[in-house]
Amino acid sequence: MKPQTHLSDAPPWLVAPDTAAPSADIDLSAIVGLAPEPAIAAPAPPTPAHYAPPPQYSHAQHGPQPPNGPALDQVAILRKARRAPARGWRRAVHALSAGAINPGESPAEIEYQQLLDRLRRPVRGDYRVAVLSLKGGVGKTTTTIGLGSTFASLRGDRVIAVDANPDLGTLAQRVPQQTASTVRDLLADDAVHRYSDVRAHTSQAPSRLEVLASERDPAAAEAFSETEYRGVLDVLQRFYNIILTDCGTGMSHSSMRGVLDTADALVLVSSPALDGARSAGATLDWLTGHGYGHLIGGAVVVLSSARPGSSTIDVDQLSQHFLTRCRAVHTIGFDDHLAEGAEIDLELLGKHTRRSFVEIAATIADEFGGPPRRERARTTDADA
Repeated sequence: MKPQTHLSDAPPWLVAPDTAAPSADIDLSAIVGLAPEPAIAAPAPPTPAHYAPPPQYSHAQHGPQPPNGPALDQVAILRKARRAPARGWRRAVHALSAGAINPGESPAEIEYQQLLDRLRRPVRGDYRVAVLSLKGGVGKTTTTIGLGSTFASLRGDRVIAVDANPDLGTLAQRVPQQTASTVRDLLADDAVHRYSDVRAHTSQAPSRLEVLASERDPAAAEAFSETEYRGVLDVLQRFYNIILTDCGTGMSHSSMRGVLDTADALVLVSSPALDGARSAGATLDWLTGHGYGHLIGGAVVVLSSARPGSSTIDVDQLSQHFLTRCRAVHTIGFDDHLAEGAEIDLELLGKHTRRSFVEIAATIADEFGGPPRRERARTTDADA
């Protein structure tokens, strides 16, 4: 009789899967000597000399915070381009070297460029300049044309000069006459809707300055009133950025009140002589006594020489006298072209005369950034 074989004594492959005892895995590599060799770590790449590890950021932050550094507008430009010189030995060197050597602009050229930057300051709306003098023959109309032509030639906006002289003003005779129209014709025109409609009533100088002539009939000119002047401004302010008014020599005629009420700046023209200075001082006194004292602090005095040669009085002391009441004082020396009394062309003016007009224009343009003086005067009156 054969002995019975118990399941516990049976070979492992005969035992049912659900009853087989767990067995440990057999590592054959250990039996035959094939144990894996330990891995050799690859050498780390060399660290650059100026290497800096990236900053560690916390997960609590809302985003990566870059390290502090200069803003883009603070980054220095090592080789900044320079303007080519326009005159003198600097220009000769630049031309002879075919541009390879650029000495840059001279201090005088840099100063002139700064004047142009001031002169070209943007103006919002329209800016109104009144040019006046109690004494005739001191260069009031000449200053109006020279100043307006300087603005028109060096700026990109529209500039116009209005002749408000009731005594047969000569402003229109200083530019090429392109039309016989006057201020009254503009007021009578009911079809003014575009700039071209106004341009039909004006004459234009080579500098792009436009001039609106006064009435040529003496009887009609005397009737040019404050209301009519304001009507002209209502039209011009829609199409021009700078409006200059050549006033008459009298301060009591009707349109003068309209001129002063609507002016942002005042240019007082005088001769570098005692009688002219006294007239200019009387004008300032008249302005103070008639409610226009707010214009004096920003006024610009122009001492214009109508005769060749040096003045017989101390111009520096005269300037200091007016600086106690006004914002600035400028001088315009005698110029042969201005003395002709004919059409004025900036290209025919002397170098010093052109520079004087640029300086006057830059001084006036310094006020372009603030609110119009006429608006400040209204605010002051309302507060009072």
